[in-house]
Amino acid sequence: MLADDAVLFREGMARILADVGFTVTGQAGDGAALLRLIRADPPDAAVIDLRMPPGFAAEGIETAAAIRAMAPGVGLMVLSQYVEVHHALRLMTDFDAGVGYLLKDRVSDLAAFGADVRRVARGEIVVDPELVARLVARRREQDPLDALTERERAVLALMAQGLSNAAVAADLHLAIKTVEAHVTSIFAKLGLFQHEREHRRVLAVLRFLRA
Repeated sequence: MLADDAVLFREGMARILADVGFTVTGQAGDGAALLRLIRADPPDAAVIDLRMPPGFAAEGIETAAAIRAMAPGVGLMVLSQYVEVHHALRLMTDFDAGVGYLLKDRVSDLAAFGADVRRVARGEIVVDPELVARLVARRREQDPLDALTERERAVLALMAQGLSNAAVAADLHLAIKTVEAHVTSIFAKLGLFQHEREHRRVLAVLRFLRA
């Protein structure tokens, strides 16, 4: 089943999918209409535009979440006009299988697009190559943990286990003052400055765990 408010694009995509062996059992112009179709007759996969009425924001992801709750076996392929990293990361975080994120330009490669939809229907994950490249570049340029030395990473890893500076010093066979210096350096490199409403040690550990 397909959902896209642009009729010409939707009809073209339906023809493309038919040409590569799919049976398109339903088309919709927004998420609500797609949900009604799927509730009546769940397909193997749904191809969903990221931005649809009424807000043209992230309705595709909201629709995908509703489909997963209602019909967990439906593969979900979300299409976007541009690489939108925050939406793609949300999609990959909220859904652990049977989900894909592709640029609409990929639809022009019939064989590849058909193969990707089949992968999603089988429960696999499909990520647009441009998104992967963007994420790798962003991590290389912005990941603050990259600035830490190997020793500082070791100290932060032990902090994440709940160890005090004294315990870290004992575990790494360092002087407590050396550990304190490493902790101060970690705070500085992570951009964590003293603030009465925030606990820098907790924030540093959160950064480490999220990375």
